[in-house]
Amino acid sequence: MLSGFNYLHNHSTMKRRLLLALAFTFALASISHAADKLKILIIDGQNNHNWKVTTPVLQNIFDSSGAFAVSVSTAPPKDAPKEEWSAWHPKFSDYSVVVSNYNGADWPEAVQKDFETYVKSGGGFVSVHAANNSFPKWKAYNDMIGVGGWGGRNETSGPWLYVKEGKLFRDPVAGGGGAHGAQHEFVVEIQNSEHPITKGLPKAWMHAKDELYSKLRGPAENVEILTASKSDLTSEMEPNMMVLNYGKGRVFHTTLGHADYSMLDRGFYLTTQRGAEWAATGDVKACAAVPADFPTADKVSIVTLEGYPQTPTPKPKPVDK
Repeated sequence: MLSGFNYLHNHSTMKRRLLLALAFTFALASISHAADKLKILIIDGQNNHNWKVTTPVLQNIFDSSGAFAVSVSTAPPKDAPKEEWSAWHPKFSDYSVVVSNYNGADWPEAVQKDFETYVKSGGGFVSVHAANNSFPKWKAYNDMIGVGGWGGRNETSGPWLYVKEGKLFRDPVAGGGGAHGAQHEFVVEIQNSEHPITKGLPKAWMHAKDELYSKLRGPAENVEILTASKSDLTSEMEPNMMVLNYGKGRVFHTTLGHADYSMLDRGFYLTTQRGAEWAATGDVKACAAVPADFPTADKVSIVTLEGYPQTPTPKPKPVDK
């Protein structure tokens, strides 16, 4: 009887040890997987667009890729007291890439300086839609994004950037910076199919209803246009995805993403995921796979997200007669 008891006792002990070992191994694997993810910080808090609606879509874009660990830092509102602004100071260096969904009051000088240092030292940056309206007087920021719109930008801000005869063209013509017509679906055309962000994608695809930015101006240095669309206002091929270098840092600039319904587009999802990965690492591996539902040249591919879109879509663009 004693030997049988010892056998059962030893067997039970071994089983418990095995289960503990498996649990420990699983925990280590989970920690390792989390550590492998790129830490990404979304900045919001002010925008002439509804950031409270679009930031959750951006979070879903990055979360759904499996490649990122997402955090959000919300800046104080425009009329916040000085104490609130003094308390807001994101630690950019904790992240592989920073995404701006912000268009509003100037950041405190100390935050600006830290952000400049972060990108110049190799941090990644992604500018989304109206983030290129921000900070018209902040030289380093305009060097990072290459071109922007509104905020008093004009020919003194730099040339108007577009694609002419298949090549990047810097037009010094006088005029304001930033324009768009009525929102509509439009075709996005690749200008560089060898860049990691666009590699393997169709030459052209239909993008969901959005604002087609045009007449963007700025220093336009160290910039490469990845995609462009023919403007309904200027008839020029206006850039909607660009990459730049600022010091050791990499910048992905997308002019797309006016509203949640504009972002809920498979093309926007994938290029924003790829743009963030490239800005963080200089390559695209985790987000390289092209989904089967990627849009075609004549058909938009809408992403389903529970509870969205929350923003009513505008009426169709009038047809010219």
